[in-house]
Amino acid sequence: MSSSQHRAEPRSTLTVQNPNAAGIDVHDGAHWVCVPPDRDPQPVRRFGTFTADLEALADWLTHCGVDTVAMESTGVYWIPVFELLERRGFRVFLVDARAVAHAKGRPKTDIHDCQWIQRLHSYGLLEKAFRPPDQIVVLRGYVRQRLMLIAYAAQHIQHIQKALQQMNLKLTLVVSDVVGKTGMAIIKAILAGQRDPDELAKLRDQRCHRTAAEIAKALVGNWREEHLLALRQAVALYEFYHPQIVECDQAIEADLKRLPERSGGKPFPSRPVRRQKANELTFDARKRLFTTLGVDLTAIEGIDESVALLLAAEVGCDVSAFRSEKAFASGLGLSPHPKITAGKVKSRKTHPGANRVATAWRLAASSLLRSPTALGAFGRRLRSRLGAAKAVTAVAHKLAILVYRMLKHGEDYVKRGAEEYEAQYQSRRLAGLRRSAAEWGFNLVPLPVD
Repeated sequence: MSSSQHRAEPRSTLTVQNPNAAGIDVHDGAHWVCVPPDRDPQPVRRFGTFTADLEALADWLTHCGVDTVAMESTGVYWIPVFELLERRGFRVFLVDARAVAHAKGRPKTDIHDCQWIQRLHSYGLLEKAFRPPDQIVVLRGYVRQRLMLIAYAAQHIQHIQKALQQMNLKLTLVVSDVVGKTGMAIIKAILAGQRDPDELAKLRDQRCHRTAAEIAKALVGNWREEHLLALRQAVALYEFYHPQIVECDQAIEADLKRLPERSGGKPFPSRPVRRQKANELTFDARKRLFTTLGVDLTAIEGIDESVALLLAAEVGCDVSAFRSEKAFASGLGLSPHPKITAGKVKSRKTHPGANRVATAWRLAASSLLRSPTALGAFGRRLRSRLGAAKAVTAVAHKLAILVYRMLKHGEDYVKRGAEEYEAQYQSRRLAGLRRSAAEWGFNLVPLPVD
């Protein structure tokens, strides 16, 4: 290629997109704020984090003519100042800390941080992180609180199992769920003073697969007082969280009722009665979510009421903030981010991050790999070629696309079986082989069937 073909492009200069922009470096005990240099003789100031200090911060920004503010998402310290500034009418940008990384050689101080954020924001180089409407933020707080309580209760299940193991009571080997009906009946009897294994085994539920003799054999152990104390306290702590979870369920149901209805009078789809799962919501969440979202997300294989509720709480009822289904899946961290250097693909990993919806959908996708559904057949085909981890992410990506289309266009989900998917896949492969043969001047002729 001649040198004349390598003409230098005209150098473009950065233009100010947000002339009234401010930047805030958020901390626990102080916030450093920077405004444009021409707005105040002291364009960088330090403010405390008490409510009066935040009000003074907002007053100063108003005095300086600021209308938009950018800040990092540092822990939970950004929430009070974000909510106050938004309430005062500012356009607030919450940005990822990786988006405001410093250039090499630049001093790393609080003063320089807020100046750097203000400069990037003034040039329009910072992308606003997604944050649902305030109504959904309230629902999200309830749902996250519920998930936290469930996680705390699960820790005490481990403490129960540890205490039983220390007493050499092998209840976990003969009962599938140690805090289920059979397990808790036996544990409560032990704490009440019963030590006879045959009497304890009589408490088994009729649906238990193990016989009374097998359970009795597992309940012969030692009864040291320190282990009994640990077991008693672990059970008390485990049971303490359940009323708190019920209280969260009541708050979630009340908040869902306050949200506008989007079903448009469509009839509520029925489904067969199924067995209740552990930690399930204590109200008819499926019907309430159908009224709120306008579609039944639980019709999709792998998505139950808890996953649908998590999606509604984290994303909201309207997905118009995402320009396309690909942007929706990418925002959830389910799309590959290729790194290409010199024409070679170095990596295709998904964007790192702890996304609650993506985690829930990966768990749902993992269960679908064993199901006789189209999604399961798709995942099994990829698993044989790419491995289980990539197959799970690919199926989770499919779930994200399906949910986006349902919420965006109000489409109903049409279930497909594995056989239908395999037939469609074979048809696509055959069409591709015919095109390839035609390009090389051949005809694809099927072999005669005996």
